[in-house]
Amino acid sequence: MAPRNSINLNVILQAATEIVDTGGVEELSITSLAQKLDIRSPSLYNHFKGLPAIRKLLSIYGLEQLLNVLIRAAIGRSGDEAIREMAKAYVAFARSHPGLYEVTLLAAGPQEPDSQEVGQEIVDLVTQVLKVYQLEEKDAIHMARALRSILHGFASLEQKGGFGLPFDLDISLQTIIDTFLAGLHVRLSQTAH
Repeated sequence: MAPRNSINLNVILQAATEIVDTGGVEELSITSLAQKLDIRSPSLYNHFKGLPAIRKLLSIYGLEQLLNVLIRAAIGRSGDEAIREMAKAYVAFARSHPGLYEVTLLAAGPQEPDSQEVGQEIVDLVTQVLKVYQLEEKDAIHMARALRSILHGFASLEQKGGFGLPFDLDISLQTIIDTFLAGLHVRLSQTAH
């Protein structure tokens, strides 16, 4: 058994991430988590109140990890370059943490203020990157939603094996983002007149 003082919430979340990334969200249970940590199941209740609580905490943790990845991708970049790098980083996160990425989708909902706060930080980051295009606030939100929809759709289809043809997925992603950016530029030129 692991010494009790080595178990903290961060260690638990990392172990839970390993479980969901390798076996899927369904594999996460109090028993599987305790086995992964080499502790007895009741010890976990010192840190959270049951499986729904750990899933909520893991979801928020996943959103925080995604936010950090997106921030690193955006730093020192602007405009099209920032969007391209953030898109690559988003999909890379989903690829490297398929279970954690799936759990982040469970976080949404007005009844979850902590996840709403991190989700808002992601939206704020994207709309900040979009400021270079001089969009009105509502248009920036629509573009952020469009970009998220594209990236989530791509990541989800890839995870579920939806791209069966033998073509490079990174080139497909680049094509999609280039098309999004081309559409954004056309829209901007139309509103400028």
